[in-house]
Amino acid sequence: MHAFRSHTCSELNKAHVGDTVRLSGWVHRVRDHGGILFIDLRDHYGVTQVLADPDSPVFSEVEKVRSEWCIRIDGTVKARDESLVNPKIPTGEVEVFVRDIEILGAADELPLMVFGDQEYPEETRLRYRFLDLRREKLQENMKLRSDVVASIRKRMWDLEFREFQTPIITASSPEGARDFLVPSRLHPGKFYALPQAPQQFKQLLMVSGFDKYFQIAPCFRDEDPRADRSPTDFYQLDLEMSFVEQQDVFDTIQPVIEGVFEEFGGGHTVDKVWPHISFRDSMLWYGTDKPDLRNPIKMQEVSEHFRGSGFAIFAKILEHEGTQIRAIPAKGGGSRKFCDRMNAFAQKEGLPGMGYIFWRDGADGMEAAGPLAKNIGPERTEAIRLQLGLGKGDAAFFLGGKPASFEGVAGRARVEIGNELGLTEQNRFAFAWVVDFPMYEADEETGKIDFSHNPFSMPQGGMETLEGDPLEVLGYQYDLACNGYELISGAIRNHKPEIMFKAFGLAGYGEDEVRKRFGGMVNAFQYGAPPHGGCAAGIDRIVMLLADEANIREVILFPMNQRAEDLMMSAPSDPTSDQLMELGLRVIPQD
Repeated sequence: MHAFRSHTCSELNKAHVGDTVRLSGWVHRVRDHGGILFIDLRDHYGVTQVLADPDSPVFSEVEKVRSEWCIRIDGTVKARDESLVNPKIPTGEVEVFVRDIEILGAADELPLMVFGDQEYPEETRLRYRFLDLRREKLQENMKLRSDVVASIRKRMWDLEFREFQTPIITASSPEGARDFLVPSRLHPGKFYALPQAPQQFKQLLMVSGFDKYFQIAPCFRDEDPRADRSPTDFYQLDLEMSFVEQQDVFDTIQPVIEGVFEEFGGGHTVDKVWPHISFRDSMLWYGTDKPDLRNPIKMQEVSEHFRGSGFAIFAKILEHEGTQIRAIPAKGGGSRKFCDRMNAFAQKEGLPGMGYIFWRDGADGMEAAGPLAKNIGPERTEAIRLQLGLGKGDAAFFLGGKPASFEGVAGRARVEIGNELGLTEQNRFAFAWVVDFPMYEADEETGKIDFSHNPFSMPQGGMETLEGDPLEVLGYQYDLACNGYELISGAIRNHKPEIMFKAFGLAGYGEDEVRKRFGGMVNAFQYGAPPHGGCAAGIDRIVMLLADEANIREVILFPMNQRAEDLMMSAPSDPTSDQLMELGLRVIPQD
């Protein structure tokens, strides 16, 4: 017999009754029923009930075991009484009478219990992540993650993509976040960078003639933590294709993502039609560039109904250039109580409140109520109602100013309204391509022009469009949104050196600087670069959605905490004097 097990803890059934078996695993829980000890023995595959009574030759040893001890038992498989069958587990028809036991690893007093659903502080869970990972939900999440990655790989291979590994130690590259720098011992005073993405290398692969590349790529970005973002590293499905346009990329990746969500979506419906929404429309309608289309609410601009109106606050706002008033329609929200709740929500978001109108029964039929209705009068109120397609029992909420100042709050209010009123569909994955991103943005204080997205994207219209207003230039850039999260980001690349120099020049990067920072790519593009494009899909976020988790740390094996610390491994840590000396570095104490 094998030294540790003849079967896993999920394999035994009635066909094994009478067999002598060997199992190894962890003591999930111990129960004493009138002098008979029952142990739920757990391994990666499942749970088997084992028992010992005073007739067992090792009863005294079994009495010593405690939760999470790692043990090996030998015993005889017995059928359970019909009344004691547990249909919830594969081994529920049998149990194993213990005849021998070996303690493989005793456990100290546990800082968190593996059995049960108790909640523990995040600090405890991350410090003892190896115990946390034994819990059933996390075991399932990590198995799901592995299966999703395997499925993605198979689907990419079936599409005749080749998987290549790109360098981890490389040069710094502007990707919209801070680099993690790595000091060079052989070149004192110089630094490598961990790649924010394999961006330049995958483009160089296209120049090298490989045509279809993919990789499950580790990426490193020194970012502030969020519930849907790791603060240090993450994994993405990275792909690139030659001789393609934007729609070719969409047509390639959609069946991969769609298939994964159908395979692992747990019965949720998966949208087959993925609409294309311009960045401008997405911000107008949803207040975000990653809209949740399960929520049917679309915001609308209603500025003209307030221009010169009796509502002085909005009328004065509209006297300034670049301002708007937008409405959030709320079907079914037509009560003062609901409007007050949404006002309280706006105040939590840092606003004085939100203007609102709601429609209800009146003396002469339907009437508009609320402070705004009284100030702007029935004619304007009725025009707003007709534009928004609302009726009795409905409401509308209003925000105003320069869109950049209120779009974020408006988007969150839209989500809150959809959830509060039960308008947002559950058990559905709703996808949308957000396209036509602006290439550039201007700093509000200095007016300085910089890239607003991936700097290596091809501008729509090529060189000609770069001769005009940079803020009007759109890129062949695109994101895929699903249920309010960004799952994919990508672009058709700028493969022509002259257009690249012009594009970077508008953002303040001279040709010499571009050649210095991106010399490898610029040099390659001078030797017959093909048109190419691609995208990257966030593995962690995909699994987070499929696992129905709200926090990305629930689908990452060993995540950092909110302060980008690994409590289990005590990272980051202080370097030794010898390490600093070898690298020619000195740490300046922080006050």
